[in-house]
Amino acid sequence: MTTMSSTQTARKASLDLYRAVWRWHFYAGLLVLPFLIALSLTGALYLFDDELDALIHSDLKRVEVQQATQPAASLVSSALREHPGTAVKYTSPATPESSAEITVNALTGERLAVYVNPYTAEVLGALDDRGTVMWTVRYLHSFKFFGQTPRKLIEIAAGWSILLVATGIYLWWPRNGRGGVVSVRGKPKSRVFWRDLHAVLGIFIGGFIVFLAITGMPWSGVWGGQVNQWANGNNFGYPTGVRVEVPMSNAYLSDQGSTSWSLEQARVPESTPPAVPAPRIGLNNAVAQLEALGLQQGYSVNLPTTAAGVYTGSIYPDDLTQQRVIHLDQYSGEPLLDMSYADYGALGRWLEFGINVHLGQEFGLINQLFLLAVCIAIIVMCVSAGVMWWKRRPSGAMGVPPLPADKRVFRGLIALLVIGGVLFPLVGASLLVMLMIDWLIVRPLQERRPARQG
Repeated sequence: MTTMSSTQTARKASLDLYRAVWRWHFYAGLLVLPFLIALSLTGALYLFDDELDALIHSDLKRVEVQQATQPAASLVSSALREHPGTAVKYTSPATPESSAEITVNALTGERLAVYVNPYTAEVLGALDDRGTVMWTVRYLHSFKFFGQTPRKLIEIAAGWSILLVATGIYLWWPRNGRGGVVSVRGKPKSRVFWRDLHAVLGIFIGGFIVFLAITGMPWSGVWGGQVNQWANGNNFGYPTGVRVEVPMSNAYLSDQGSTSWSLEQARVPESTPPAVPAPRIGLNNAVAQLEALGLQQGYSVNLPTTAAGVYTGSIYPDDLTQQRVIHLDQYSGEPLLDMSYADYGALGRWLEFGINVHLGQEFGLINQLFLLAVCIAIIVMCVSAGVMWWKRRPSGAMGVPPLPADKRVFRGLIALLVIGGVLFPLVGASLLVMLMIDWLIVRPLQERRPARQG
């Protein structure tokens, strides 16, 4: 009798825990699945950003290879003749078939990317700066397209995605030798087919969802900014090993264009104007100096626009080891600061590696194709969750999973949620909101109308 009672108690406790985990898995899915689909679609496209931009904007980005290229200053002059204003950046052709890109603050008030044939100095056309199709896809992926406030949803979605995977693994865990663990049973008309499809896909790609969520966090508004400051040690931006005693401006490298995550708070040095007026080295000499220092083709050069400005050469290629930023004094041409990926701190190097894999860059085509398969699997998994829910839900109800008989089972789960909320503040705030909705609205409704148990 005692043994039977103990067995029944254990089964009841197990069922209560299962229901509690299922309930929060449902809530996590309710919040996250639309974001996962949107992020997977835009992410799958952005994996092939260079290839797609070269195809879509081939009239601007592709040129016929000829024998000799024109000096950088001549290309800038051609761009300014067509689009008068101030040139602020020169980007060298990445390949012999690529055009040069000149960023111009036009007199009309626009910031333009002007594409120039490096062999003939012919202006091929212009777009708004970061106006290519793939820049639009990137802004959609990061929600930057919708402003700073909606971008915070990315941080929330990432945190809930981790919760979704953790609870999903518990629900998937084999019990009593049932099927549907690594194979899909039934046919598409049956709910078990969609349940198995969802569970099997989830267990195979769950780790990659967590990886993508964590490596996407550095771009988030709250968590990413705080970790960036902590990783750099202070608001100076450069790792300790490369801090040098040179005058620093109040401008940040990220203000001048795209940079690596580790250098978003890096301040730009200042040139020291000579006591006796002297000529500036000019773009052609700056380019020659940067190339002599080993910058790969495809580098960008931010041009000085003030007497204390510097020439900043930078390159962020797929190969992390080749990332580099060099600031040159505009009068002497001397390097004021020269930093590569090897100079980043340990946390910075780890995060940059994760970001590079996230972008599909670290391992070339294999990286791109593998993450494309993961994105497709995530979309299928999300669709199967929707179909499974639709087939399960009671008529006229949301189909929130049933309440555990013993509410104390939530204590351990809520403790884990609190820990996650402390690590990720926006996620914690959203968890509190969801808890209030669950306790004050959903639970009373379910207690008045018992939920379907299947």
